[in-house]
Amino acid sequence: MDYKNAAAFTGHRPQKFPWRYHEADPRCVALKAVLAEQIAALANAGVTQFLSGMAEGTDVWSALSVLTLQEKNPKVKLHCILPCREQADKWTASSQTLYRSILERADSVVYVSRVYHRNCMLERNRFLVDHASILLAVYNGEWRGGTAATMRYAQKLGREIIVIDPLTRLISHGDTVPEPAHS
Repeated sequence: MDYKNAAAFTGHRPQKFPWRYHEADPRCVALKAVLAEQIAALANAGVTQFLSGMAEGTDVWSALSVLTLQEKNPKVKLHCILPCREQADKWTASSQTLYRSILERADSVVYVSRVYHRNCMLERNRFLVDHASILLAVYNGEWRGGTAATMRYAQKLGREIIVIDPLTRLISHGDTVPEPAHS
């Protein structure tokens, strides 16, 4: 896979959003629409390979948007990059069913590790950035967490970073990468 025409996703899990798991909330519906618009814009600009880490929330929503786009544009490919085989084991039954249905429709599924270990999520996030030239992030501005760390890693590697604020839905380009707070 040529990383130059690839984009990866990062973003928060449902518990980090004010609506949590209530995806019918108008703010969630609006965020998913902006996410789908950004993915379509990337595809229109020549990005054909999309990498999702398949965590609940942003990653799954992004993967679903790619699969919808793929129906109109078969050049678009979805690659699911998973931290370990047990990733979805503790999710609700409906979330696990959705997860498996996405994996079945993906163009490829890569396991960064066969079994869970302390750093497998970090390794998955680095794999995503290492194999993409663009990082599309749904990011709330907090310094801690996987999304912030993934954005810092992408910035260190000189990747293009597109940021969607989950509440205002404003788009920025890499100028909001979190820096440590100084006390």
